[in-house]
Amino acid sequence: MSETLHVTNGESVGLKESGLEGEVLFWNDVLHEGPVPEGLSLDDLSPVRARFIASLAFGGYEESSVLKIFEQRNRKIASFSKFREVVLWFEGDLYDQLQLLQILDWFAGRPLNGTRLALIVVDTYLGMLEPKHLADLYPVRHEVTREEMELAGRAWKAFRSPDPTGLARLLDEDTSALPLLRSAVRRHLEQFPSPSNGLSRTERQILEAAEDGRLNVAELFLEDQRREERIFMGDFVFFNYVRNLAECRVPPVKLEPKGESFSGAGVALTPTGRALLSNQSDHVELNGIDRWLGGVHLDPGHLWRWDAVRRALVPPVEPEARSPLPSGTIHP
Repeated sequence: MSETLHVTNGESVGLKESGLEGEVLFWNDVLHEGPVPEGLSLDDLSPVRARFIASLAFGGYEESSVLKIFEQRNRKIASFSKFREVVLWFEGDLYDQLQLLQILDWFAGRPLNGTRLALIVVDTYLGMLEPKHLADLYPVRHEVTREEMELAGRAWKAFRSPDPTGLARLLDEDTSALPLLRSAVRRHLEQFPSPSNGLSRTERQILEAAEDGRLNVAELFLEDQRREERIFMGDFVFFNYVRNLAECRVPPVKLEPKGESFSGAGVALTPTGRALLSNQSDHVELNGIDRWLGGVHLDPGHLWRWDAVRRALVPPVEPEARSPLPSGTIHP
């Protein structure tokens, strides 16, 4: 029996260079974006995730290559009984917390057969730590508790449900078993369109940062990170947000190319973008929506919104029941 399997978010974490004994498995999935529908096993979900990730611009990933990575990952985690201990290393941001939920839920349905399942969760960025500092964290690991398993399973089920109300209820429940989960859940809900202007939080932050027209796409990405309590989104996912805002039917931003690099293009607001920021227009009504957030497929007939002021979901309503937009709204 091998000693240890270390599982963490991605290759930026220097566990292989830390001097710690054992093998390292990188989970490598941006679960906060794209479909994560309920009712699929890890193996059955992997092709769905591979197809989505390959569809994103700027990532440069082939669907078959992503699927192969996921299949190798799945086989490795399924071999956990070969190890005396499996140590989960994760952070407090949305990217990491969703991965942690998925892994703990997967383990919850399996007998450990003598393998110790341990957990290290830190409110910092593992990828920014020197390998020697990762080794210093190793002694603080603890065996995963029944309370952590149960909460993770409940949260993962809620995240994958087509109805997000269960996820929102977590904000009012005791989540102390996983202390950083509540903020991650709230940040996920903030990616739902706002009832004020139809923008997700990321989209709104992009428009706010682009308001004076000084920044290029790469600078916009850094500014967006500065606006996050805990950074969770990588550059290629962010670049897709900018591209979608620039290429939709009634774009709120325009790109000003400077050379061949997308990241170097300038970003400026259009009149529509300014109307959205002043809540005089609605991005979804102007441009429609076809987007997955976990198990929720957002489209005009199934449009959940998140009211960040009230910290409450706004359920779908029939088109004729929608309140009229304020006077002065910009229409296509």
